[in-house]
Amino acid sequence: MSFPDDLSAAAIAVAGRLATALDALPPSRVRDAMGHALHGGKCLRGYLVLESCALHDVDRARALSAAAAIEAMHAYSLVHDDLPAMDDDAMRRGRPTVHIAYDEATAILAGDALQTLAFELCAQTGDAALTGALARAAGAQGMVLGQALDIEAETAPEPLTLDQIVHLQQGKTGALFGWSCTAGPMLAGADTAPLSAYAEALGLAFQIADDILDTEGDAATAGKRLQKDAEAGKATFVSLLGLQAAKHRAAGLISQACDALSPYGARADSLRQAARFVISRDR
Repeated sequence: MSFPDDLSAAAIAVAGRLATALDALPPSRVRDAMGHALHGGKCLRGYLVLESCALHDVDRARALSAAAAIEAMHAYSLVHDDLPAMDDDAMRRGRPTVHIAYDEATAILAGDALQTLAFELCAQTGDAALTGALARAAGAQGMVLGQALDIEAETAPEPLTLDQIVHLQQGKTGALFGWSCTAGPMLAGADTAPLSAYAEALGLAFQIADDILDTEGDAATAGKRLQKDAEAGKATFVSLLGLQAAKHRAAGLISQACDALSPYGARADSLRQAARFVISRDR
């Protein structure tokens, strides 16, 4: 299959695992809002989990629990990121954001519940170390720290430097990519170094591609509001490097990510395709 087909198949499998988890919850407005938040994502992080697990012959059921966990965690982060107190966005994945479709209180609770669901799903892998790694990647030394630095940047007296943006994005975006890519070797008790290096380059390229998309993308295709960083006067990879230099840096990072996969040979071709997708996507 082509990479889009592989990604779609992974999204269907992970969505099924998440649907089973939601169906086990008592019916409520919060559960409905959780389902709304989970709908329509690319499932790239879940795909990375499944592929890293396949490389290490991890049982499919354990891999799916881990993949569903990261998608629940990512969805929670988007629900909270879209809130009026944060980015105040009305559209996500081509649909009204959760606080618009429901209400702000329900969105907060749905985000909280998605986060706890992520840990429940991760715990079902039976690997305590993997669950601890998810907590670190998602929390105050990972994604939450990156988000906090991003908020602080909005009121900083001077725009962030390039090094500061890299540091911010290593938390905000990179931490969950790192967990996704290394879930397989962690579950298999194998060396995480090659996939950790792959993830570091991939995560940064993903964010540069996001900045490029924010500059020249189409909001209808992207399914979300664009150019909000420029409107807020925030420094981005594009504003600091320029559009063409940003594209060149992203392409270089993708080459670096693919090189990191050399210990796996042709078995990692799917992950190489995923890396190339990161800088060619339109949403």
